[in-house]
Amino acid sequence: MVDSSSALRQAGLRVTAQRRAVLTALQGAAHPTAAEIASRLVDLPVGIASEVSRQGLYNVLDDLTRVGLVRRIEPAGSATRYELPSGDNHHHLVCRTCGRIEDVACAIGAAPCLDLPNGNLLDSKGFLITEAEITWWGECAECATSSPLPTEGAVA
Repeated sequence: MVDSSSALRQAGLRVTAQRRAVLTALQGAAHPTAAEIASRLVDLPVGIASEVSRQGLYNVLDDLTRVGLVRRIEPAGSATRYELPSGDNHHHLVCRTCGRIEDVACAIGAAPCLDLPNGNLLDSKGFLITEAEITWWGECAECATSSPLPTEGAVA
């Protein structure tokens, strides 16, 4: 993100120290949870850091997500994660063991990334499909070597 103040203004949000601090804390972060963002806020340099209560952090994240400055990722059974939009159309791979999340490029490169069986549902269901979120689940290489998944037919 080039300039958080400009981005906030362009998105129609008031520029606040808390919003700027959260955007700064998300830079270079790999899919952090709200708790991890809170920890990063504490570590920001003086002048950028801003006191943000836990509820205030969630309010800021909701505001930033609503206007598209932050992307919310909600893997089933896992804490909500956040990322700055990267301008690409990517999906996620989640390790079932350690929870690590990796970006996976979209094979098509443009939203919505999937073709529906009957084409667009605008006519039959009243939806215009603009995006698809895909999450692949498995085990990262580190977890797979430390505790391999049972093979089919194996008795645990």
